[in-house]
Amino acid sequence: SSPNLFSWLCIAPKGTAVSAGPIPLSLALGQQYTSLGSQPLLCGSIPGLVPKQLRFCRNYIEIMPSVAEGVKLGIQECQHQFRGRRWNCTTIDDSLAIFGPVLDKATRESAFVHAIASAGVAFAVTRSCAEGTSTICGCDSHHKGPPGEGWKWGGCSEDADFGVLVSREFADARENRPDARSAMNKHNNEAGRTTILDHMHLKCKCHGLSGSCEVKTCWWAQPDFRAIGDFLKDKYDSASEMVVEKHRESRGWVETLRAKYSLFKPPTERDLVYYENSPNFCEPNPETGSFGTRDRTCNVTSHGIDGCDLLCCGRGHNTRTEKRKEKCHCIFHWCCYVSCQECIRIYDVHTCK
Repeated sequence: SSPNLFSWLCIAPKGTAVSAGPIPLSLALGQQYTSLGSQPLLCGSIPGLVPKQLRFCRNYIEIMPSVAEGVKLGIQECQHQFRGRRWNCTTIDDSLAIFGPVLDKATRESAFVHAIASAGVAFAVTRSCAEGTSTICGCDSHHKGPPGEGWKWGGCSEDADFGVLVSREFADARENRPDARSAMNKHNNEAGRTTILDHMHLKCKCHGLSGSCEVKTCWWAQPDFRAIGDFLKDKYDSASEMVVEKHRESRGWVETLRAKYSLFKPPTERDLVYYENSPNFCEPNPETGSFGTRDRTCNVTSHGIDGCDLLCCGRGHNTRTEKRKEKCHCIFHWCCYVSCQECIRIYDVHTCK
């Protein structure tokens, strides 16, 4: 796959997440995104966009900040979900490929990043439309149906279909090759977006004297993005391994994916798929993009992947003590404030050798 395969991810605003160095964001929208009200966004100045993405940017310039915000959301959620694993979704400064070579391979990690970023774009665009920040979209009036007993429709139902459409048009724009990697990326992008639609729910507000809930108004709402991250992390853990098949069509050779193990249930549109094994991420390796786990904080009491045995890859760990100031001996005073003392507590911190 090309090194720019995922460069559209770089359109996130500055300050995206914790990283090995300062967060990159090489598409460097920088000032245009931080002061959008006063400065135009120049689509042509964003490196890495394919022609279809460039046309999209120019035609729908006012929702591009939401697209960038969605990418940022996806990266932050990735780093939360993988915070205790050998690969912790580290981003790289000053690179178009903000995850480095990690996404060059068709691994589980690539599958998750594509799914969570595509879901993030759909989520952020949907939320932005409901907040009224764009003139080309707004509230959803298509999925209402009759109200239920004790409640009526009100508020602004979030139009997730529009957010999904934007994500599909933009994120899938470069996945037009007849090869296995494009097929994998499109599948995982769609799995991320489908998760948003599957998690839409009714949100209600009570009205009445003293909040008696005599009347409830309800609207369709997206879940917290953390719920999307949790769901897709489960899909990462149970991702389906595929094999690549080649066959000739009228347009030439085409690669498709087939489940590797016929005994297992074939993947659905909601599952993540991959066809290359992940490196172990134990040692630094510039070819695979692994930073290794040396000096990573580990949990000495855990037997899971975040425990010192597994996270440190059998190399052992160092222990140091750390003093932290914390509030303690807090007392509630009538009425109404809390006073606390400041205590110094000593903690053991364990890091991989």
